[in-house]
Amino acid sequence: MTIDTHHHMLPDVFWRETDNAHAPVGGLAPLRWSKDAALSFMDDAGIDVAVVSVSTPGVHTGDSAKASALARRCNEFAAELVRAQPDRFASFACLPLPDVDASLQELSHAIDVLGVDGFVLFTNSNGVYLGDAVLEPVFEELERQKAVVFVHPNPSPDAVAHSLGLPDNLLDFPTDTNRAVAQMHYTNRFARTPNVQYIFSHAGGSIPYLAARFAIIDEMGFIAGAEERGTAADMFRRMYWDTALAASDPVLHMLRDVTGLNHVLYGTDFPYLRRDLAVRSKQHILHSSAMDAVERRAILGDNAARLFPRLHSASIAVRSSLETGTPTSELG
Repeated sequence: MTIDTHHHMLPDVFWRETDNAHAPVGGLAPLRWSKDAALSFMDDAGIDVAVVSVSTPGVHTGDSAKASALARRCNEFAAELVRAQPDRFASFACLPLPDVDASLQELSHAIDVLGVDGFVLFTNSNGVYLGDAVLEPVFEELERQKAVVFVHPNPSPDAVAHSLGLPDNLLDFPTDTNRAVAQMHYTNRFARTPNVQYIFSHAGGSIPYLAARFAIIDEMGFIAGAEERGTAADMFRRMYWDTALAASDPVLHMLRDVTGLNHVLYGTDFPYLRRDLAVRSKQHILHSSAMDAVERRAILGDNAARLFPRLHSASIAVRSSLETGTPTSELG
């Protein structure tokens, strides 16, 4: 199976509430999204399952009541996609962060009622970063649920970061991922949530490249809490990192060295990445000289299947069908 863990859905209700024609997400207006367009793309790209999530800016744009309502509508929309075609879709539910109480309510609904596969969180929500102590109750519940958490970048809340006239998806999105990972590590957020499986977008921004700097900070030992959190090097190998906009041999070689390819997941960033480039993204993995056939298969689907029990069962069925010649529909 090929599983795309970085695949955005843009239902009309989300589009109406968050679209800004004067400042499109990352500086790039995507293709208008629909279920049929997503399936057509998946078929062209050879993708079996897409794990859908809303994109930047998330659902909270300043009004908590509207954010809660939008999160519920988006999550129910995604759940219906999965119910209608569980063989093609999985979903990351969104939360109306930084509203903690509303997020806890939506988290419970998403798990208990909708049966989602995980959650999408953003590096910052209205300037509140994921390592902030105010969000502790949400992460305590994510830990209790042993949730899969997909972390997607948001633009920096600092206006100076956008003063260069460059699109956010060139520099600021990767940089905001760096901020979130570093803060979550050095506030011991990761250490307090060992059962949460974190996935970081776009190969973690620049994090793999900054591994040496993290090692120096750890060696100098001037940030409190080191005994509880362990080293950044160990943290890198516990996290998962996707290949969206990062499926090149130099990046894959770096991921092998810093994180291990058994924690790398395939992602396309559809529909924000131009369709023809997104279709070709799988070919980059298939023809990369940075890995062997087993590692390619792991990145394209096996690693993701381990994270999602429902997809893991489907992956086993598909592999059994291929090995025995038995149609998947006849497998128990």
